[in-house]
Parts: sequence; structure tokens; C-alpha cells
Amino acid sequence: MPRREYVLSGYRGMWLFAMFDLPTDTKKARKHYTQFRKLLLEEGFSMLQYSVYARYCASEDHGTAHRRRIRASLPPDGQVRLVAITDRQFGKMDVFYGKKRTPCEEAPEQLMLF
Repeated sequence: MPRREYVLSGYRGMWLFAMFDLPTDTKKARKHYTQFRKLLLEEGFSMLQYSVYARYCASEDHGTAHRRRIRASLPPDGQVRLVAITDRQFGKMDVFYGKKRTPCEEAPEQLMLF
């Protein structure tokens, strides 16, 4: 029997964004900010811009699990937004450094198992 090749659909894979505005006016607030940022990095998010982090998820279920863990560790103050877009939509993003257009980040070549 021939071996099947599996190709991930651009609609099945998704990017989960975490965008946040957290206070840093007190020592305790800075500690919460740092803990939240470290959580995102531990969850596999990468910084796209200041206070905008994203990670690739192979499926909606995978993204839901990350959302659940982030919700469980939200800082007491500030604003956090989570949004998911398909890999296909992410690939259509325009990214500019100054006036020069650059390609957006690529989805990982293989699935990462934790």
C-alpha cells in the first residue's frame, strides 16, 4: 500500500495572538507583567511587536488549550486580548520595516510535541 503524505491545510492551522496592555507603575504590577510575559514565552509564543505575541497552533483544539491556560493565569489588572486567525489569513499579512516590505513569519515545518 502506498505511503500517504499528510499536508496541513491553510485553514486548519491557526495563529493565536495575545495582545495586552498591562500596568507597570508599581513594583507589584511590573512583577505581574513579567510573569504574564514569561507565561506566553513558555507557551511557545514569540514577540511580533511590543505587547503583541503569537504562536502557531496545528488545530483549533490546540489553540483552545493554550487559551485556557492563558485565561487561568491572567494578571489582575490591565487588558489582554486573544484572537485566532487561520494560517492562510496570517500568510496574507503585510509586514513593513520602514517602507520596505518583508515576509511574515512561517509556520513551523513540523509539529512540535511537548
